[in-house]
Amino acid sequence: MSDVFHLGLTKAMLDGATLAIVPGDPERVKRIAELMDNATFLASHREYTIYLAYIDAKAVVVCSTGIGGPSTSIAVEELAQLGVRTFLRIGTTGAIQPHVNVGDVIVTQASVRLDGASLHFAPLEYPAVADFNATTAMVAACRDANIEPHVGITASSDTFYPGQERYDTVSGRVIRQFQGSMQEWQELGVLNYEMESSTLFTMCASQGWAAACVAGVIVNRTQQEIPDEATMKKTESHAISIVVAAAKKLLK
Repeated sequence: MSDVFHLGLTKAMLDGATLAIVPGDPERVKRIAELMDNATFLASHREYTIYLAYIDAKAVVVCSTGIGGPSTSIAVEELAQLGVRTFLRIGTTGAIQPHVNVGDVIVTQASVRLDGASLHFAPLEYPAVADFNATTAMVAACRDANIEPHVGITASSDTFYPGQERYDTVSGRVIRQFQGSMQEWQELGVLNYEMESSTLFTMCASQGWAAACVAGVIVNRTQQEIPDEATMKKTESHAISIVVAAAKKLLK
């Protein structure tokens, strides 16, 4: 019988794991786990696919979160109930600064809280900030792979379309709150959009847990909106390798 409501896991199944790698996409979970030792499938329920793997005999959970803050908060809460205290997010992203190229890697220091889920953990004045040690490990893993990451601020939105000021929708409508918002974030030095980091960071920082986020850039929205599939897969692979390397550093 499961010890938690959604993930279908017991504490014993995690074998003492205190670190989790949390991609959004369930299809990335097995790929990530197989870069470590003894990758073993644990469970799959709704958007949550979970594997266990090992780094130097230390257990690591790999658990997908699905898209967005609400589902991320469930995965993080239930993994924390089972003993996890460090959460490393890996994803893909759309850059909004002209100097950030497709294929580059972004390590997020902090996030603009354009989500709603984070408000359930701390008031809006509370910063959505990454853990210093986990973020340092992400940056070091990039440099070990001869990748110089962009390190900075991410806009983290609950929605893919209006919250990221996309007009290529059925209605073509973006409400007043978000009209012109991308230009404003660009002027403020925000590097990219994604959909989970603000919830993850706020949730973890406010409860004394550690979180970090790395994302591969699959499109630059100052140039185009639709990514090239081959480039997307290559960029995703780089980000996956980096998050596993960061986990190895943190578990030393």
